[in-house]
Amino acid sequence: MAGIEGKKVLAIVTNYGIEQDELVVPVEKLKEAGAEVTIAAVEKDTIKTLVGDKDPGKDVEADIALSDADASDYDALLIAGGTINADTLRTEEKATDLVKAFAGAGKTIAAICHAPWVLVEAGVLQGKTLTSFASVQTDVRNAGGSWVGESVKVCPTEGWTLITSRDPDDLGDFVPAIVDALG
Repeated sequence: MAGIEGKKVLAIVTNYGIEQDELVVPVEKLKEAGAEVTIAAVEKDTIKTLVGDKDPGKDVEADIALSDADASDYDALLIAGGTINADTLRTEEKATDLVKAFAGAGKTIAAICHAPWVLVEAGVLQGKTLTSFASVQTDVRNAGGSWVGESVKVCPTEGWTLITSRDPDDLGDFVPAIVDALG
């Protein structure tokens, strides 16, 4: 997979509770395709991932603190899932401000699994069609979005592109959709 040389992607997470493959796989594959990926965590420190929301996963180092991230420096935003990560990340004002800034600038946002909770909190789902982990669908609808149960949903309406998937099993569709949007 190649073709997005020079594109910059910002991945935002907390420092604990990220579903391992929903961060590690997209970051690795986007880098292989030529993108420069920066991981911003609440603290510029070790990120403790989980597998299945309970088992310890790989540790990943944050490149920058969330507070140092600026949407104008990037072409796309990636939000990894994991129940704990997404539920905590949506309480971080800087995370929701970044979502609003990316959407407002017409940039691509990619969110997987529980990550659409951050989009719900940011108030950017009005008129968007998306997917997520099934338990998030009521929140999506209550926030003005339309929910579908598909492996990947690309929605270019409302002036910006939203790419969403349901869970780690959908990464094979999710990552290529991000590459296509950036290509």
